[in-house]
Amino acid sequence: MPLLTVIVPAYNEAAVLEAFHQRLARVLDELPLDSSVLYVDDGSSDRTWDIIESLTQRDPRTGALKLSRNFGKEAAMTAGLDQADADAVVVIDSDLQDPPELIPALVDQWRAGYDVVYATRSARAGETGFKKFTSAAFYRSMEKLSDTAIPRDTGDFRLLSRRALEALRQLRERQRFMKGLFAWIGYRQTAVHYLREPRQAGKTKWNYWRLTQLAVEGITSFSTAPLRLATWTGVSASVLAFAYGLWVLTKSLVYGDPVRGYPTLMLVILFLGGVQLLALGVIGEYLGRNYAESKQRPLYFIEEQRPPAGRH
Repeated sequence: MPLLTVIVPAYNEAAVLEAFHQRLARVLDELPLDSSVLYVDDGSSDRTWDIIESLTQRDPRTGALKLSRNFGKEAAMTAGLDQADADAVVVIDSDLQDPPELIPALVDQWRAGYDVVYATRSARAGETGFKKFTSAAFYRSMEKLSDTAIPRDTGDFRLLSRRALEALRQLRERQRFMKGLFAWIGYRQTAVHYLREPRQAGKTKWNYWRLTQLAVEGITSFSTAPLRLATWTGVSASVLAFAYGLWVLTKSLVYGDPVRGYPTLMLVILFLGGVQLLALGVIGEYLGRNYAESKQRPLYFIEEQRPPAGRH
């Protein structure tokens, strides 16, 4: 019988893990597949690892990885995907915003021949209007900027076939934007729509600062549009400055109009200086990513590992 492994990255999720596992276990019990669960503790500072250990003792199909420190969700997902040995894997968060009860629908699409089945949010309950607006703006911006078609309103909750999993394992870049990597590998992909629920317990780890960093990561990983924008901004500023200088010179020579001094000079200097700093900032973002890639550091280290005792 085919084996399905559910990968669950967790960081300080002690408040919700027990409830999550109960719902997940009920879903897996009813699936006509062998199944296992792999929890990845991303260096949590609360009781997350203790709870995961207790789950591995109570449920023989449950395994666990503990990373040596907090490497970030993208690295935690990568660790789980590297360790999984299954015909299909599902990646899902443990905060219950993504319902485990959707997994059978993902499996049905996989059996229909799709390699990547992603869960697309038709609505987002429990989130502010500003959060919904910024999220929609990000996905639509990525749609315009990137050559890789990244699905709208889609997180990391998805199913991957074995060949999609093996393809993803070959992508070892350090600056990882998993939503883009899932799309980049190609193969047959389809969506399953669902209502995203509010977080059931605990606090989100994704404040606006971290979400902004993730957005910058995604744009710079899958698009060179910011570099082109910096180039065209510089060209436009140069053309405007040249045209303005020509106009000032013409007025002085033809009409004897004295060249105006301090305010005009400061305006031009501040404008051109701002354009230059913007361009340097964009170049610095790309340069910093090249620097990180050149060091070739491992993506993560595993401190402890608990393989599942059996599968169900």
